Amino acid sequence: MTTDIDYAQLVAAIGDAVIVSDTQGAITLWNAAAERMFGFTQAEALGQSLDLIIPERQRQRHWDGYDKTMRTGLTRYGNDVLRVPALHKDGHALSIAFTVALLRKPDGSVDTIVAVVRDETARFAEDRKLRRRLADLEALKANA
Repeated sequence: MTTDIDYAQLVAAIGDAVIVSDTQGAITLWNAAAERMFGFTQAEALGQSLDLIIPERQRQRHWDGYDKTMRTGLTRYGNDVLRVPALHKDGHALSIAFTVALLRKPDGSVDTIVAVVRDETARFAEDRKLRRRLADLEALKANA
């Protein structure tokens, strides 16, 4: 049984941010979850560089990896989750986790990268708080 899927509706309905960018890193798709997560409307994001959401100190590393992926057609982040800092429109820091998918031209070269992004800022803060608490308890135990 074949079901026709409305892919535009699917991407719009997904709770995680879906961000698509071209070979140069210009944003070509920005769903409603990306708007909520990063604060930029679709109109503000489309056509802009991914630098829109990448902290300045992370940009060189990001672009080195991006260019390598475009050149080689390989990424380990199709299966492995990448956790990195990101920026909200208002300037506050986010902790995000994402995977990517590479879309290819008929000749096999990559022409689009799709990122599915989740905001893990609250979870990251809670983990940090728990690690601090554990370190404090271990220090008390060592000093007892």
